[in-house]
Amino acid sequence: MIKLLYIFLITFILSNCSIKKVVKHHGVPFLEKKQKTLIVNQSTTNDIRAVLGAPSTQSKFDNDVWIYIERKQTQSKIKNLGKMKIFKNDVLVLEIDNYGILKKKEFYNMEDMNKIKVVKDTTQASFARNSFIYDFMSSMRQKINDPLGVRAKKRKEISQR
Repeated sequence: MIKLLYIFLITFILSNCSIKKVVKHHGVPFLEKKQKTLIVNQSTTNDIRAVLGAPSTQSKFDNDVWIYIERKQTQSKIKNLGKMKIFKNDVLVLEIDNYGILKKKEFYNMEDMNKIKVVKDTTQASFARNSFIYDFMSSMRQKINDPLGVRAKKRKEISQR
């Protein structure tokens, strides 16, 4: 009877496990397929919104730049303790002129993004500790933090004791 109970419990637990992986989706689904319908120098902002919806990110330089993202994640193997692994990461960058017409279209997938090299250099501060700018900014910071000079008076009283 106990063996039958154990077999029933194990069967019940295993039947609830799913073999199909869970996929988390973020952004515009089927971005690669949808972007092919957009034609440079012909599609308008209304066409773009009808096909792709609102952009993920929008910026304004000389022309409008709209960025659309599609990202799919799934859980990695059991040995990695179920950490999420990205298996699809697509980005579409659209440049639109002042008249609302698509002027430039760039599509990046994961392989393209892996080819992009990022500079790892950092910018150093251009002022030294003994410079006029450093002294001025330090005094401004001190005045902002303690506008009435209360802290300085307390420190003076403590040092006199």
